[in-house]
Amino acid sequence: MLFQKISIPIQPFTLKLALPIGISFYIFQVISYLVDVYRGDIHAEKHLGIYAVYISFFPKVMQGPIERGKKLLPQLHSRHTFQYGQASYGLKQMAWGYFKKLVLADSLSVYVNQVYNDLPSYKGLSLILATFFFAIQLYCDFSGYTDIALGSAKILGINLTQNFKAPYFASSIKDFWGRWHISLSSWLRDYIYIPLGGNRVGKVRHSLNILITFLVSGLWHGASWNYVLWGGLHGVFQIIEGFFPWNSKKSPFQRNKHYHFLLCLITVPCTFLLVCFAWIFFRAVNLQDAFYVISNMFDGITQFPTYIQDCALQMGLTFSHLSYNCLPLVLLFLYDLASLKTDVITFISRQRFFIRWPVYLFLLLVILLFSEKGVSTEFIYMQF
Repeated sequence: MLFQKISIPIQPFTLKLALPIGISFYIFQVISYLVDVYRGDIHAEKHLGIYAVYISFFPKVMQGPIERGKKLLPQLHSRHTFQYGQASYGLKQMAWGYFKKLVLADSLSVYVNQVYNDLPSYKGLSLILATFFFAIQLYCDFSGYTDIALGSAKILGINLTQNFKAPYFASSIKDFWGRWHISLSSWLRDYIYIPLGGNRVGKVRHSLNILITFLVSGLWHGASWNYVLWGGLHGVFQIIEGFFPWNSKKSPFQRNKHYHFLLCLITVPCTFLLVCFAWIFFRAVNLQDAFYVISNMFDGITQFPTYIQDCALQMGLTFSHLSYNCLPLVLLFLYDLASLKTDVITFISRQRFFIRWPVYLFLLLVILLFSEKGVSTEFIYMQF
């Protein structure tokens, strides 16, 4: 608009070329570097080349993780030699990332785009199912990229920050943000939430600090009311759950293993549903579309058999389609469940030759057979 006012012609495509790749990620990284130097937590980097690599290290430049100078700069100063163990682990981590992206994220995107790109044509269970599919698609798309980034860096001897820890097994919204996009949530905690006063203030101010932090998280994703409302919802959810007594560390539900397990059977599904509800605003093009999804998702539920049948007809789902996607989803579920207790890649790598190699070959076979052909493989978080 400014260029038009002064009669300089400019096209939207030209503006896209002018926008640097990964700008939001490395701006946050530079901010953390400047603040850490100002606070005296790290010394200013004197070597321009190493500083440039710290900012633009290729595996993480497009979608993170957002690295801190305290962790990455010392690694860039160190001398690295090829280590078979690290390279082997990195390749396996990359393979798991490709599995999540090519097999799950891309195949589920077909159903998600089908519904969300033409919302007036869909009602009822189709909207719910598309939202659930988007939740898994986004997780597999973003964490798949992260696995590829971490794996490729590890081959070079660089250890980047883990960005995901089975987030859909979270037992609360607070726990979810301790598992989802960890480098961003920890950045928001250290550079916005804590400087605002964190939890060292009164209850009202503490709630306001949480809300402000999540609103910033929403704005980071884009200057849209959808993202602001998405961030605001997460803030409100976390404020509300803080009033429940079982979240206290002194609660018997937290101290007793049996009570804690029973509580998780309730809180984990509830947390997943709340996260999925917020994802509606994240995926919808505008607020009008988001409210359409919410107001029509239970349309016809009183006639449950027809409710399910209409969904299958609207989305073109058949038993073979569901069976086709079932195996990759089961593999993802088992991997994330096991990762709560152990490093799955290390565990498999320690098994005997005749056990681990069939697992590797099976994974590669699944990637080759189940990858969705002809689907755009652009990563969702490229737009952020």
